[in-house]
Amino acid sequence: MTLTSESRTTTRPALGTADRHRLESAFRVPRARFLLGLPVAALLLIWSFDGAGFDFVKLGEGTVNMGEFLSRLFPPDFSKIGTILALLLETFQMAIVGTVLGAVLSLLVAFGASSNIAPRWVYYPTRWVMNIIRSVPDLVFALMFVSAVGLGPFAGILAMTLGSIGSIGKIFAEAMEQVDRGPVVAMEAVGASKRQVIQYGILPQAAPLLTSYTLLLFEGNVRGATILGLVGAGGIGLELTTAMRMYDYGHLSAIIICIIVLVTAIDQGSALIRRRIT
Repeated sequence: MTLTSESRTTTRPALGTADRHRLESAFRVPRARFLLGLPVAALLLIWSFDGAGFDFVKLGEGTVNMGEFLSRLFPPDFSKIGTILALLLETFQMAIVGTVLGAVLSLLVAFGASSNIAPRWVYYPTRWVMNIIRSVPDLVFALMFVSAVGLGPFAGILAMTLGSIGSIGKIFAEAMEQVDRGPVVAMEAVGASKRQVIQYGILPQAAPLLTSYTLLLFEGNVRGATILGLVGAGGIGLELTTAMRMYDYGHLSAIIICIIVLVTAIDQGSALIRRRIT
């Protein structure tokens, strides 16, 4: 049996007032204060370009030098592929441990940095601590831990873990703040404890975002571990720096290619996991 056009029309669900307002508001003309803010933003951008010394002409003139540098990277020299793979494996292991420790500690800190969970006397100090950690470069943390525990990947793991609290901890907190208040209010109305509200009302809603951000943290830690090696915190960064200082461009090219392959594989794996959880 086929439906007539009239019956198909009558069976369409009607939009509610709130949904209609939301859809219409997406196409509204920007408000006057937004239009007034555009010149201010343009002036700020021009001022920043000038203050930072950004010069398109100089960039164009330097293109030749960049091309010359890139030409030196070919052909790559894979004669030390064993050393490269061993250091990449160490970098990968550092990223795994740093991500797990960083994600767990960031989640614990995020409970205190979420306005819908923590009281104000906990919320504001936690946010300040996270701001301080986020303001310090990871290389500074790496140098601090190298002086404390010596050269090697252990210092790099500690630096990644501490740095994660400032960055991912803030994102975790904001993900938990954006959950739907309906289930939370319903649980509070029936007398659920704070732990039950967090366990059954907040975490299940925020879990997909928390997982996605953890995968993003892992990808960042793989790239970050290559930088931490510059100060002796393990990983392939030290080998990369040595190749640059020795002008061993073939070896440098091989290292870069291997890093690209590793990061690409991790990115594809993370994308697959994200598709399964969303």
